[in-house]
Amino acid sequence: MELQINIEGRRTLAAQIYRQLREGILDGRLAGGQRLPSTRDLASQLRVSRKTTLEVFERLISEGYLHARAGDGTFVTDGLMRAQADARSTNDIHAQAAPHSSAVRTLWTETPLALSMPTRLAPLDCDFLGGVTDKSVFPFDAWRRCFNHALRDQARSRADYRDPGGEQALRLAISRYVAFSRALDCTWQDAIVTQGAQQALDLLARVVIRPGDIVAVEDPGYPPARTAFAAAGAKIVGIPVDADGIVVAQLPKKARLVYVTPSHQFPLGMPMTLARRVALLEWARRCGAVVVEDDYDGEFRFDGRPMESLKSLDSAGLVAYVGTFSKTIFPELRIGYVIAPRGLNAALLKAKQACDWHTCTLTQTALARFMLDGHFARHLRRVHKRYDVRRAMLIDHLQHRLAPWFEPIVPAAGIHLSALLKTGIDEKSLIEAARERSIGLYGIGDFHMGEPGRPGLLFGYGGVSEEQIEQGLNQLAVLLEGKANGRGTVKRKARAPRI
Repeated sequence: MELQINIEGRRTLAAQIYRQLREGILDGRLAGGQRLPSTRDLASQLRVSRKTTLEVFERLISEGYLHARAGDGTFVTDGLMRAQADARSTNDIHAQAAPHSSAVRTLWTETPLALSMPTRLAPLDCDFLGGVTDKSVFPFDAWRRCFNHALRDQARSRADYRDPGGEQALRLAISRYVAFSRALDCTWQDAIVTQGAQQALDLLARVVIRPGDIVAVEDPGYPPARTAFAAAGAKIVGIPVDADGIVVAQLPKKARLVYVTPSHQFPLGMPMTLARRVALLEWARRCGAVVVEDDYDGEFRFDGRPMESLKSLDSAGLVAYVGTFSKTIFPELRIGYVIAPRGLNAALLKAKQACDWHTCTLTQTALARFMLDGHFARHLRRVHKRYDVRRAMLIDHLQHRLAPWFEPIVPAAGIHLSALLKTGIDEKSLIEAARERSIGLYGIGDFHMGEPGRPGLLFGYGGVSEEQIEQGLNQLAVLLEGKANGRGTVKRKARAPRI
């Protein structure tokens, strides 16, 4: 067969060929099971080196778009046809999504305060709290200069209320960043700046959910997201996750919204596979549901090339992408963003204005300068190396000295990993025994909606040094070895079903 591929110029040839092959697979021009030309023939057709086509095929195979059969050739993977846009416009899809604010407000008194992580009561020698970052590697000198610039800019500007969507410079910086790092096709007008990812979830809940609507969430999953949706009057339904991500076959047909963490499932850590992503988009198209993609720490990818976002596969305008700077800079910055289907933007801006009018412009201006001047990209590269070392240390301990007690779920991305308990040790008893030795451990049981599954621990490595990890895990091994020899106090219980 002869492929129609257009190459413009001579730069990034592999990227151009990859994009066009990927798009051909997703929109159905390259059907599932179809045999592709050999890398040698394709290179000859396009007049490029065979090394270029080999690179493209290897990448498409690693991401699941193609598969090779020894001695037979390379074929398009079945079932990857891109979710097609519905005949209705995006505005029509969401025409009935107006929030009933008077009904929502009455639910706040009944909504529990559910945080994903407990507050630290006292400093510990080694604390594996998740969701925190390492400020010791943050370039505060550059940040200070950016803030001074923002102060001068604010001193010169007129005192006034600003755009609810955020400062244009920051929205531009965010749109460029996600276009480059997460393959999102968006403009600066598509990015809405929020007070962290939590406010983005809250705004989406206000705009999309009506009291009584069904919202599907991952189980186990992120409790604050459940809280935001429940506060809007939604009926929350937990959907189990497996090694491929959320089990799409168990999603209720009448779900109005689905919340997922596809890059790094919270709290277990596995990424959603390409096939499962496509299945989720197909389901959302059929049911007219909104999919909320929370990409809370997908910037930190350690194994292989980062998989592009779920929203980059969405052609029907059904995915709202939520991002945050809490995991890349620090949580108290309180800056996040949402890039939603364009049919929701007007309503989201009204909801943002009604909520707090706009996010702090001083912080926005400083962050915009920080990103546009290249400081943010350099910081990500530095901190990525540090987190990679810590992740490797954790995995090494869990797979060797701690292997008799733990089964780690090795993550490809993020700043935490989870490890399931092998021997039926009681999760809470182990946490209490470790705290007595000044080690902060955190269980995954509280992240389940119903009955907890197999017990385990979540190890955050963003805010703990390499020396603390070494010392803390060695002490944890001594604790568990003592228990195994009859000297410990960690209780046992019957093994729960495996997740």
